[in-house]
Amino acid sequence: MQNIKFENGRLFILDQTRLPNEEKYIEMKNIEDCFNAIKLLQVRGAPAIGIFAAYSLALFHGNNMEAAKAYLDSSRPTAVNLSWATARILNAYENDRSLIDEAISIHNEDIEMCRRISEYGLSLLKNGDGILTHCNAGELATSKYGTGLGPLILGKEKGYNFHVFCDETRPLLQGARLTSYELEKCGTDVTLICDNMASLVMKKGLINAVLVGCDRVAANGDTANKIGTSGVAILAKHYGIPFYVLGPYSTVDFSTPTGDDIVIEERDADEIKTMFYEKPTALPETKCFNPAFDVTDSSLITAIITDKGIAYPPFDKSLKELLK
Repeated sequence: MQNIKFENGRLFILDQTRLPNEEKYIEMKNIEDCFNAIKLLQVRGAPAIGIFAAYSLALFHGNNMEAAKAYLDSSRPTAVNLSWATARILNAYENDRSLIDEAISIHNEDIEMCRRISEYGLSLLKNGDGILTHCNAGELATSKYGTGLGPLILGKEKGYNFHVFCDETRPLLQGARLTSYELEKCGTDVTLICDNMASLVMKKGLINAVLVGCDRVAANGDTANKIGTSGVAILAKHYGIPFYVLGPYSTVDFSTPTGDDIVIEERDADEIKTMFYEKPTALPETKCFNPAFDVTDSSLITAIITDKGIAYPPFDKSLKELLK
């Protein structure tokens, strides 16, 4: 499933806001299109955003590379892969290297990284396990396999049979619209649940592990991911269920000491009150609080699974040791 296509010098994305009911590719014509595609979640997931931003900056930087980079970086400030990828394009520009070749390298590297993450993650699971997911961290959010869903998609290729419970993930329903879509497409047994049902399926003994992606990991292991992730982690801790965070090593931000230092994006109230509904769910004057992410404390995380290996607590040491 290709979410980003670069063909004959033209950049296309699969518009994820239309899924699962319509599969439509749209072409990017300028940097404003690219900014809006990220901002409006037509392309989403930290690794995919990084890949897309690399192509975007390579193609549409105009006469001011640094200004174009800053503009794209501002579209979703929580996702560290975005600024990481645009920094690589800027470095290629400053050193007279091919920008498109650098973007293609970032794309290809992500495919290999996701494969390694998936292999490491799969090593922690058993055939027949019940898995809980939150948000979407599959091929739509990356390049191939995914991060949080990677072990499940790779496992299906290898003959594993998992029983997946998929949180719908309010308010934008990435779990319902995207994760259940991807798992159905690859033939994995998936059951969609409302976010507030996670505790019940855990209590019933239906969950053996929780798998989530990540948008930024602080140096101490605190992890920013889709809103609601920290609540799932608290439940998993209560019921004694392993809680695994999966993502590329580039998502670890050693310049961010703890989760308190991560900037959390706040989004429009309409996403809660009107999006995906025929009629508003609340009065126009009702205030809404709509953070896109929350931070899961490192004490709730069983392991952080990266393309360089698996890190266990204490994360401030183990994450650095993966580089050795």
